[in-house]
Amino acid sequence: MMAMFIAAVESSIVATAMPTIVAELGGFQLFSWVFSAYLLTQTVTIPIYGRMADLYGRKRVFYLGTGIFIIGSLLCGFADGMVTLIIFRAIQGFGSGAVLPIATTIVGDVYTGEERARIQGYLSSVWGIAAILGPTLGAFLVQHAYWPIIFWINVPIGIAAIAMIAAFLNERLVPKQHQVDYFGAGLMTFGIGLLMFVMTEADSFSWGQIAIMTVCALVALAWLFVRERHATEPMLPLALWRNRVVSASNLGGFSMGMAMMGVTAFLPAYIQGVMGETATVAGIALTIMSLTWSGASTISGFVMVRASFRTSAAFGGFCLFAGSVMLVLMIPNHGLIWAIIASSLVGAGLGACNTTFLVAIQSNVDWQMRGIATSSNLFSRMMGRSLGAAVFGAVLNFGVNRHLPGGGDVLDRLMDPTFRDGLDPVEITRLTAVIADSLRDVYIIAAITAAATLVITLAFPARLRPSKRLH
Repeated sequence: MMAMFIAAVESSIVATAMPTIVAELGGFQLFSWVFSAYLLTQTVTIPIYGRMADLYGRKRVFYLGTGIFIIGSLLCGFADGMVTLIIFRAIQGFGSGAVLPIATTIVGDVYTGEERARIQGYLSSVWGIAAILGPTLGAFLVQHAYWPIIFWINVPIGIAAIAMIAAFLNERLVPKQHQVDYFGAGLMTFGIGLLMFVMTEADSFSWGQIAIMTVCALVALAWLFVRERHATEPMLPLALWRNRVVSASNLGGFSMGMAMMGVTAFLPAYIQGVMGETATVAGIALTIMSLTWSGASTISGFVMVRASFRTSAAFGGFCLFAGSVMLVLMIPNHGLIWAIIASSLVGAGLGACNTTFLVAIQSNVDWQMRGIATSSNLFSRMMGRSLGAAVFGAVLNFGVNRHLPGGGDVLDRLMDPTFRDGLDPVEITRLTAVIADSLRDVYIIAAITAAATLVITLAFPARLRPSKRLH
């Protein structure tokens, strides 16, 4: 839980402190790379760490990843410019790729199927706590201390997590000579990393450049697929995807990740730009979503034990779809309550699906595959989020340019209450209509991906529970 907390709180606490960091270090044009560098290196290393944990044990890989994360956190606090901060954030991401998946895998190792369902629900509460504490703690530290502390606070927590794993986790590994597919790991890193880079930075390139990089990434991944079929100890075992529970959970995680971005990234724009509320109110709506996520995770643990994985996942898929449809139907006159109810339903759907997918995977693979299986689910969800951010961003920009060519700057300033108060009411009505129509297109696609998640949940075997295993 301590390891999960530093991974969960990282993005929110840094986001809160970034204005202060930019004011001191400069380099505002590189602002987004502080987050992109971390996300890229974290995502590409998740499946590699998962596989290494299966081959060499959880402890060693957890020590390695958490140690790199701690070093990266220390270095971030000493950054003297935006470029060095980005480099150190990338190092932090290289370590973070191990923290969450290996911690989650360890939970899968030390608990039985039914216990796992209950414990995963409790672990999800870490994300709810992080969602509330992260922004508050970040603001407090920036205001009353010095911004490097937001990075250095990870150091004692990370060290404590390593010490506790060392003291309490007993691993009995059989010594064995491994033939690690390092070339396959390189192909995976290059292919996934380039694909992630294209998705996160698509606005910076022409269509021709995007096409070339996408083709290079797909060629690398195709080469990886061919190579993994013949490798003695493949980095990405293809047999894993022939497991019905694993494939359904990963596909569901991917579509769920896409739908998630439609809310977390774009609901604040609707609340502030269309409804005219403050950033604080928008933050409250997302915080409530995090709380329903945690609550539904706990409930789903009881549902999957007493009913089945399908029942629990379908409940989550239905909530996700219902919340997304509410966002599609949302109009400014509905008021803030409508938006909060919609985000609450989406949060409940995400919590139930996420917990069910993880427990289902861990209950239906052996120890030797649990690391890569768990990592593959987290990786699928992150890839869905990245693709969702790219697609939804493009849809929003297209909609704005279609209704109001060249009006992006005006809409940016519409989020500023001072600028908004100086506009004519007729102009405000016209501009908010542009934002509302463009965001509705985003929510329609989010609803489609939510519907896909609901359909995928029905692929689970009807009576499969944590106490049983698919044969």
